[in-house]
Amino acid sequence: MFTSFSTALSALNATSTAIDVVGNNLANMNSTGFKTSDVSFSDLVTQSLGAGLGSTQVGFGTATPLTVRDFSQGALETSGGLLNGAISGQGFFVVQDPNGNTEYTRAGDFQTDKNGNLLTATGQYVQGWTTVDPTTGQVDTNGPVGNIVVPVGTLQPPVATSTLTADLNLNSAASADGTSTFSDPITIYDSLGTAHVLTLSFTKTDANTWTYTATLPAADLSDPTAAQVATGTLAFNPDGTMDFTNTSTPVTFQMPDLADGARAGDTITWNLANPDGSGCITQFSQPSASSSDSQDGQEAAQLVNVGLADGGGILAQYSDGQQVIVGQVALASIRNPDTLIANGNNNFVLSSLTATPNIGVPGTGGRGTIQGGSLEASNVDIATEFTDMIVYQRGYEANGKVVTTADQLSQDTINLIR
Repeated sequence: MFTSFSTALSALNATSTAIDVVGNNLANMNSTGFKTSDVSFSDLVTQSLGAGLGSTQVGFGTATPLTVRDFSQGALETSGGLLNGAISGQGFFVVQDPNGNTEYTRAGDFQTDKNGNLLTATGQYVQGWTTVDPTTGQVDTNGPVGNIVVPVGTLQPPVATSTLTADLNLNSAASADGTSTFSDPITIYDSLGTAHVLTLSFTKTDANTWTYTATLPAADLSDPTAAQVATGTLAFNPDGTMDFTNTSTPVTFQMPDLADGARAGDTITWNLANPDGSGCITQFSQPSASSSDSQDGQEAAQLVNVGLADGGGILAQYSDGQQVIVGQVALASIRNPDTLIANGNNNFVLSSLTATPNIGVPGTGGRGTIQGGSLEASNVDIATEFTDMIVYQRGYEANGKVVTTADQLSQDTINLIR
């Protein structure tokens, strides 16, 4: 009978712990990326009473309950933060605290400091890659991860035009008397990012033959007489396609001395042929018209904003509309995430039982994907927590009744000797 005191007391302690766990789950039902804890009870060793082994077994109560993290997927909610990201599937963001300790989190509410470091909402450094291959323009993810630093308030330098194309049609029905002309203006850029209008003029001089000239505005040049930078002849086949046997391609010319002091002598290549060998210019019986022009130069541009794109890429957007990849967020895959230890601030650290994290690019190696502009909500189910809380409350009350009953019985036993 007297063991009932300790048995009931163990139940009161265990139930109190379970209620604490439920309270913590409910308190974090709005915490980004929070994972709920489930309570697991187990009994203590029993004692056998009587001569027969196991004929009567009385337990010693319940042990301190274990808590197991439930890493099931939380709902993905669209947010207004440009740097917010949610993990869909398995994996964790890799972060480092100011002391260099590595932690893991599912909370993707990121921000930047004054130096451009990508941080969590609680100040940890987000890990990833920022080395961009100058040839492909893609982030090199083969090296070790490090702090992600995004450009802050930087100016994108200008790019001088080096190549251009003009897709257009010249009217085959035009008179070949030197009076039928067509012009196509194309904006190009010098080494300072100053825009200049290059005018391509075409004049029909004979059947299937046109001459062209490329000129810059005289006011843009140090020597106005150098406005014409290129001239030549275009020949066409009877079917209206370009005759490259009698047409030189590509056309190259040099940028003359400019009044704004930009670099002179830069070579500009005008491609008359497409990659498949067909001509960019046709001569059909349709009005002369330009369908599209392109060139690879650009003016200097101011950084407008930086955002986290789907897949975890960090995109910098500039005032000219250009978007440049400047970083890639890493994800860690952990085979047994339920062994992680909560470290506060929505972060987890490894325990002695945790498998070695495998860090890599989102969407590879079993890792989930990152959805930009979203956050993962807590996976706490309020209905389940309320149900558990009622059950634990009833258990606490029942074991409290055991204590009062055992106390009454002990008092009755003591009174027997009086």
